[in-house]
Amino acid sequence: SSDVEQRRDAVMRLGAMHRPDASRVALSALTDESPLVRATATKAILSLGAEESVASLLPLLNDKDEFVRREAAYALGLTRSPAATAALSNLLLNDKEDGVQAAAAVALGHIADEAAVVALVATLAPQLSAPANKKRKPENNPFVLRAAAAALGHIKSRAGTAALISVLSNEKLPSDVRRESAKSLGLIGDQAAVPALQAASTAADPYLA
Repeated sequence: SSDVEQRRDAVMRLGAMHRPDASRVALSALTDESPLVRATATKAILSLGAEESVASLLPLLNDKDEFVRREAAYALGLTRSPAATAALSNLLLNDKEDGVQAAAAVALGHIADEAAVVALVATLAPQLSAPANKKRKPENNPFVLRAAAAALGHIKSRAGTAALISVLSNEKLPSDVRRESAKSLGLIGDQAAVPALQAASTAADPYLA
């Protein structure tokens, strides 16, 4: 169809069938001229299986449209495939759009590959990971920080403990970011976090406490 809305609806219906043959038909929509259609296709092709889905979606992480990159990141998370970890980590660290970075962090949490911890720590607490001669600018978008903190909780690696403690103990950060860090520290279960959690239990924010 020459109508963008019709093409998008067709892709959505193909995806809703949850059939490999329907997803294969939807593959062509990943290169559609409309960003809306390309973005819709990211989830419509997931019935192909993780390996083929990841291979098909990775090029869209370089799409010129922010919405397409964001939806591709979310879709890669749904594959639960570690094959997407490196590309999503790069997206988290280098994309200029907060929404795309947050989507990459969420996706890394879904995949729960320990290899993602380095990028997540660099996002949450760059002072703990960056070489002295190349310090990352501290991330200041609460949504990105919250998503990174939550992802570390899903991964459950003690390598993320120090960064989460740093965030939890930073009273300048938004309370919801500190709350997410506290939750993730609980999921990780590292005893090293106990003093920081005890200190936060008297915070003015009752939800954090």
